[in-house]
Amino acid sequence: MHLEFTPDGVLFAYRRGIFPMSNSEIDVIQWYRPDPRAILPLDGFHVSHSLAKTIRRARFEVRFNSDFEGVMRACAVREEGTWITEDFIELYTTLHRKGKAHSVEVLLEGRLVGGTYGVAIGGAFMAESMFHFETDASKVAIFALVQRLNERAFKLLDVQYQTSHLLSLGVIELPHQEYYQRLKRAVRLPCKFE
Repeated sequence: MHLEFTPDGVLFAYRRGIFPMSNSEIDVIQWYRPDPRAILPLDGFHVSHSLAKTIRRARFEVRFNSDFEGVMRACAVREEGTWITEDFIELYTTLHRKGKAHSVEVLLEGRLVGGTYGVAIGGAFMAESMFHFETDASKVAIFALVQRLNERAFKLLDVQYQTSHLLSLGVIELPHQEYYQRLKRAVRLPCKFE
């Protein structure tokens, strides 16, 4: 299967359980289909006591789609380097303008301190990356994303790979075939993120 790193090509890939990442060492786009695949069940988000306290305090302001590029650029700030290149920022910003890519912004005193972004197709949301500059800001972003997806009857939140951080939020892994069956059903739904 030939995949193209274009807005339509990326959407085509997501519908088939495949996503792109840049390999900066060899300056090439690579395509991935992990097996197992990590998802966050929309009815299984785990709110720890400390996160519940943070949410109750309403210390953070949450917005949607107010600074998509800012979230992507913040996600790219990593000591170990990043796969989020300028080509990725340009392509996903194009998807955002077309209503296919969305962001969650977490602000503290008007400053962007956390967030996440991803691609929505039907009732599936493929989360790409998240960041935080303040404790719990990325968790607040994921909490807000899960609420938004539940309110709009989404059925799948794909987070690609399991990490210890995501495991603490309730993320599980599925064999590729089971993931793909869920994906096929979800993308057919008439859900809207906005």
